[in-house]
Amino acid sequence: MTRRPLARYALRTLSLAAALSLWQLLTSLNVDLWLRFSQFPTVADVARTFADRLSGPDYWTDLTDSLTRILTGFLLAAVLGVATGVLVARSRLAEDLLGPVLEVVRPIPAIALVPVAILLFPSNEQGIVFITFTAAFFPVLVSTRHAVRALTPVWEEAVRTMGGGRWRILGSVVLPGALPGIFGGLSVGIGVSWICVISAEMISGQYGVGYRTWQDYTVVNYAGVLVGMVTIGVLGWVTSTAVELLGRRLTRWLPRTSYVPAARPVRRVRDTGAAVPAKPTTKEDAPHDQLV
Repeated sequence: MTRRPLARYALRTLSLAAALSLWQLLTSLNVDLWLRFSQFPTVADVARTFADRLSGPDYWTDLTDSLTRILTGFLLAAVLGVATGVLVARSRLAEDLLGPVLEVVRPIPAIALVPVAILLFPSNEQGIVFITFTAAFFPVLVSTRHAVRALTPVWEEAVRTMGGGRWRILGSVVLPGALPGIFGGLSVGIGVSWICVISAEMISGQYGVGYRTWQDYTVVNYAGVLVGMVTIGVLGWVTSTAVELLGRRLTRWLPRTSYVPAARPVRRVRDTGAAVPAKPTTKEDAPHDQLV
């Protein structure tokens, strides 16, 4: 028997409340065992700083700038990553031409490309979008490539048998069949994009959540640093959830599985319809007119 949705939400809320309570207790008592909680702001301090930020214009400007950068870079990465992944998976020529370059660039951390972005692009804004794009591009590319290659050839052969051409196969077999893998890459990509856009804002940005967080650190405003961290976490959670919900909607034709605790199998008796626990039976001790 699974938990009801209300009970699950209550359990999640209780877990979050317990974590915040533990944080408040350790910091208010200045506990210093191995971790130095005496140097850490309390939950109340962070809440007061957060309330002050909400009443000012800078917080919303930072929020808008970071969201604009992340969405621009991520959408570009989603489109180009899926297109490139399908092309590399379906064309040997494309794999031979693009594969070596992509595999050499892929292991390079996106944040390490900040100097390259500063040299290439005329403005810091474009460079930050480029870093965000690069961070999300490769997870989407790799997931799409593997998802397309994992498709069974029987589907494609069936479409060809019915007279379908290359574009029909792409639209009715390749893309729908690869959607679960594509959205797996998108979920990873949006998380990596947040990591890299915040780091890029700390290095070369003007405005943005990452820029403001680093500024608070330089002036020893640790409560402000925590406000930035919480903001980043909430934004990352919201965007990741949006990607996941979109993926579920577009793949609602797929069978869904959920966790169900193991239960003893049952067998039904025809004459009474009662369900009794099953036990190992053999042909000798199980009458054929009683078991279904």
